[in-house]
Amino acid sequence: MPKAFQDFYPDPLAHCYGCGRLNAQGHQIKTIWDGDETVTRFTPQPYHTAIPGFVYGGLIASLIDCHSTGTAAAAMYRAEGREMDSQPPFRFVTGALHVDYLKPTRLGGELEIRGRVKEIKGRKVVVTSTVFADGVATARGEVVAVQMPEGFGA
Repeated sequence: MPKAFQDFYPDPLAHCYGCGRLNAQGHQIKTIWDGDETVTRFTPQPYHTAIPGFVYGGLIASLIDCHSTGTAAAAMYRAEGREMDSQPPFRFVTGALHVDYLKPTRLGGELEIRGRVKEIKGRKVVVTSTVFADGVATARGEVVAVQMPEGFGA
């Protein structure tokens, strides 16, 4: 399996609850390219419950959020023809997050989050991401990801 985008985040920027590999209590999502799309797989746990049998919407929003900011970073490296371990690192934060819940997401299986870059403009990348449960789209989101200034969070 290829190395995930999040595995390239410098240690000071790898503590995010959703995508930080150094956050033992977090989701630690892993995102990779699949052609022109990005993909993350995540299995919600019983404690991610909204009501019995269904996934908490906040979890879905956080998966869309972190999947999309990781996609933004990878897209910027790709657009500039750079390797993900090149310096200075690209790291993005959320400028805006919009989520549409299309149908309830059942608890008890793996979710697949797929993202597409909609726009790259300067320090901003717009990403659309869709959550699938058993191949059915259950949520769709759009994230405006903004490149962090150098030295932010260090």
